[in-house]
Amino acid sequence: MRLHDRLYGWVDVHEPVLIDLIQSAAVQRLRGVSQHGITGLIGICAPVSRFEHSVGVMLLVRRLGGSLDEQIAALLHDVSHTVFSHVIDHVFDTPGSQGYHDRVKVQYAAGTDLPDVLAAHGKDWHAYLREDDYPLLEQPAPALCADRLDYFLRDVIDLKLGTAADCTHALDHVINWDGRIVTDDLDVARWMAYTYIEADKASWANFREVGLYEVTAQALRLSFERGYLHESDLWDVDRAIWSRLHATGDADLQALLALVNTETGFVWDEAAPDFRIITKLRTIDPDVLINGALQPVSALDPAFAAYLADYLRDHSGAWPMRIVPPPGAEDTS
Repeated sequence: MRLHDRLYGWVDVHEPVLIDLIQSAAVQRLRGVSQHGITGLIGICAPVSRFEHSVGVMLLVRRLGGSLDEQIAALLHDVSHTVFSHVIDHVFDTPGSQGYHDRVKVQYAAGTDLPDVLAAHGKDWHAYLREDDYPLLEQPAPALCADRLDYFLRDVIDLKLGTAADCTHALDHVINWDGRIVTDDLDVARWMAYTYIEADKASWANFREVGLYEVTAQALRLSFERGYLHESDLWDVDRAIWSRLHATGDADLQALLALVNTETGFVWDEAAPDFRIITKLRTIDPDVLINGALQPVSALDPAFAAYLADYLRDHSGAWPMRIVPPPGAEDTS
């Protein structure tokens, strides 16, 4: 199988287990799941799919010399993401945790074709769902890991926070140091650390996007309460479920869906918020290899350390959000 990725170029994959997994129904479903949830579906963010990201993480682990087992784990790390991705955390969990897909991963994977695909290659599917066992794939924030680095670089390009050349240069200075992803250049590490926060501001913890996630979650909760959706529907694809919701004749639901709109606004309103949201703030503090020792950017650059602390302090806590409906939409607040 020959794969082309916009970050990593052309890559030949010869391992039968990887080829079969890429072609599995469980992994192929991710083509229809937007990395950016509802904001990807309605055109606010670029339509990056969980499939593109999952294959990308696998290719990054491969590029860094990761084992076949770690490449398998990388490919499968997002397999349990539901329709609309992290919107579901606003429905069932807390938006600040963003952990629903991890909590249900084993239960979900058990009902897919993944156990049989892996068993055909003499492998136990359970072993690949424990991401913490694969240090190139996953590290606690704010360290670099393949998952964090891959989605960041894709969004750097899509959000116009950097160029493809910037991303290539960064990748050229990312190394595998004793099973962990670190950088060998302070300037590259500093660029990644600052730009990652800019991406958080522009998209991942953007005020409007968080508001749209919450409004979508309200529509989904109502759909579950009134029987339009069931839990098994969560592992369909975005457009199919979005169409089903719009096809109902429920006036309350349609009023909520009308707010999931590029023209809907959200304002900070302590006095009369429609809801309060504690969202997940994303930052990185990459380790830099200097003279055989690792130090994070924050230890090498006091200005970044102060910037990081200020960002986390100023954006933490519950955000009081009031909806400003688009023209013609009913105000449901």
